[in-house]
Amino acid sequence: MKLDATLVRKLAAKVGTPFWLYDAAIIRQRIADIRHITSTPGVQARFAMKACPATKVLREMANAGIWIDAVSGNEALRALRAGHAAGNEPPVVCFTADVFRDNALDVVLKNNLLPNIGSPGMVRQLATAGYRGPISIRVNPGFGHGHVNTCDTGGPSSKHGIWPSDLAAVRDAATKAGMTVTMLHAHIGSGPQFAELHENLARLADEFAALLPQFPALTAVSLGGGIPHHYRDRENQISIEPLRELFAACRAKLCAAAGRELRLEIEPGRYYVAPAGTLITTVHDVKRTLTNAKGTGETFAMVDAGFVDLVRPAMYGSYHEIEVIGKEGSQTEPIVVAGPLCESGDVFTRSGGDELLQPRDLPRPEPGDLLALRDAGAYGYAMSSNYNSIGRAPQVWVEPDGTAELISRRETIKDMLKAETSERL
Repeated sequence: MKLDATLVRKLAAKVGTPFWLYDAAIIRQRIADIRHITSTPGVQARFAMKACPATKVLREMANAGIWIDAVSGNEALRALRAGHAAGNEPPVVCFTADVFRDNALDVVLKNNLLPNIGSPGMVRQLATAGYRGPISIRVNPGFGHGHVNTCDTGGPSSKHGIWPSDLAAVRDAATKAGMTVTMLHAHIGSGPQFAELHENLARLADEFAALLPQFPALTAVSLGGGIPHHYRDRENQISIEPLRELFAACRAKLCAAAGRELRLEIEPGRYYVAPAGTLITTVHDVKRTLTNAKGTGETFAMVDAGFVDLVRPAMYGSYHEIEVIGKEGSQTEPIVVAGPLCESGDVFTRSGGDELLQPRDLPRPEPGDLLALRDAGAYGYAMSSNYNSIGRAPQVWVEPDGTAELISRRETIKDMLKAETSERL
């Protein structure tokens, strides 16, 4: 998506900066992509809504027949409020977690959601609460990893899921408590290369096929999410077309191994929304440091967005392309883009492998210029915070004809203080 500079400036004047800009056409195209690769009968797509839980996005998923993977009680409630169906026949909203926190167990029980359990003790908690329905088990397959090393999704160092050697005990405990294991689930992560994802998904299907005899009541298997998005080469995305044939083959293999029809599920998150979201921010000043004995001097563009808005660069060293609106094609120079927070780590231009600054070649910005941090739709607003008592930035939805809708306003101090109280316990 090439940004319309006039529209961006118009929106910035109306809602202020920073703000989030979502391109409806891109989200719908990505939904269409996923619907295509899951168009084989018996293959069902979910949306890992933690990536971008805005009601507007959830309604797009509901309209397209995309089911939901929720990882908290409140996520499940958001999905239900957006129009996704309660109940587990079929399990449109699946609750996946390693721990029941806050209202999660209550939400599962009241709405008859399918619990996808990642720790053995969750069986005991469900039984104590009186649950006697179907369950899914999240398996730690022993392999897989995410887009960075700290996102470890499978293996001995991963906190997620139940180790294969413990599955029989968990199954037996569930059966004794009156529960039926109807789905097995695993998530191996996107990894750095598409070829690795393809290989790992095929391997995962083989692992599940071997487990099927232990679970005679199984009706579904989930291969998780993990479809990658290229942040550094955003105009040259790898075709996901080969996954359609892979998912069809995986389902056929699993059905053959089970001797009955099974549903195959996938649950991408990042893929649907990453390229659709842009964080727009204003340059307030440009300043510099000089080279001395400690290091090299830098030119800093000081903007009003920080890691309270987009934490991925500070947390993971993640890369997001940065554009100076209206200055495309101008001569560039190395620029460090830094935010307003009282934190030295509040810098958007860091290297992925360490904590060092990594200036970006950009047209020299001036105070008042707008900057766009691209491909921030996944885990952008969703991971934003109120650190430094800063309100979350507004979200704006833009249709292909240029019409725009404010889908969440800027948070105020009243929003942040409304949960504070003084109650004697």
